[in-house]
Amino acid sequence: MEKAQLVCIPLPLMGHIVSAVEVAKLLLTRDHRLSITVLILNLSFVNSNQKPHVKEAVLKITQSKLIADSPAPRLAGAAVLGLLLYVQKIHDEEKVDPIEFKNSDAELSVPSLVKPFPAKAMPSSLLSRQWLPVLLDNARRFGEARGIIVNTFVELESYAVESLKMSIYPVGPILNVGLDGRNTHQEIMQWLDDQPPSSVVFLCFGSQGSFGEDQVKEIAYALECSRYRFLWSLRRPSPPGLLPSPSDYEDPQEVLPEGFLNRMTGIGKVIGWAPQVTILAHPAVGGFVSHCGWNSVLESIWFGVPIATWPMYAEQQFNAFEMVTELELAVEIKMDYRNDSGVIVNCNEIERGIRSLMEHDSKKMKKVKEMSENSRRALMDSGSSYCCLGRLIKNFMDDLT
Repeated sequence: MEKAQLVCIPLPLMGHIVSAVEVAKLLLTRDHRLSITVLILNLSFVNSNQKPHVKEAVLKITQSKLIADSPAPRLAGAAVLGLLLYVQKIHDEEKVDPIEFKNSDAELSVPSLVKPFPAKAMPSSLLSRQWLPVLLDNARRFGEARGIIVNTFVELESYAVESLKMSIYPVGPILNVGLDGRNTHQEIMQWLDDQPPSSVVFLCFGSQGSFGEDQVKEIAYALECSRYRFLWSLRRPSPPGLLPSPSDYEDPQEVLPEGFLNRMTGIGKVIGWAPQVTILAHPAVGGFVSHCGWNSVLESIWFGVPIATWPMYAEQQFNAFEMVTELELAVEIKMDYRNDSGVIVNCNEIERGIRSLMEHDSKKMKKVKEMSENSRRALMDSGSSYCCLGRLIKNFMDDLT
């Protein structure tokens, strides 16, 4: 039997590509009648009219068979999808300019959220003249899709899933949780092995996350004052205007307070790039200071590690709001922080967030652990996401006949 062809076209950034590859693997594992191609675009294509070239490439791959293609910018959660649809509605029907929400104190009634949403936590892309038209166009096209794959599970975002009046498939958490970092980062893992259970706060801000020297020093002062054990992934910012990701410091002492590393010997460890999944899986890690990328949020839930939110860009401010206020699964350091704002979060605010994270409030910790168990059950046979994926494949194959 000739295989049914699907093409997946993610936004060409690492978090999006990883999610696309993982959902492709998930589909192929469930049904061997499928053949999937992940088409990686050049980043410069995203805001230019490259649709005819993409269509030509897709037709060559699929030989004109049915294409499963989502116009969404990424495999995100259900609540943020609801926000995008809400913004598109008020823009088109009420002539509201979302960019006016920047630095606004307004609170919005978003249908995918129970709690009022602070406009100042609006995703950066919806406040950008460059990206807003692209996202609004995507939102309008959702109505044309036969279905939308959402990287969440019903038990996590039940209200948001129920609020979306369209055919969605919550098949998550879609994660790559292969623990391959132990062999390649033995020094880090050995250090963690020597720490007591749930004693280490892990600080990591994603593939694009970095801070200037002044902010780095404030984080260092906060860690020193808190006296909690820590593992800190510290990255050098990219030069202004360049696309490459942050890089590792040859010597992090150049941006840290004088004598910091000596004073923290035996208490904390500063590293460069981090094998995040492997670290979150380690029993010594008791808290995660995170930029709140959706992949990182799902990884923290999977391993039952509570988050202190410090968003940087994209939809991370929204994710932070959802985790702290809507779902009450996280604590806040700075929920509406943006990495291009020039704001310096002071050491007292950071220390307060770290203490709140690591004191392990029993009620919040119980909720995190329960959600961790739910995330794993969702993917098991007869679990909510397992069943949604089966329904997705059936509907797709039915469309071919």
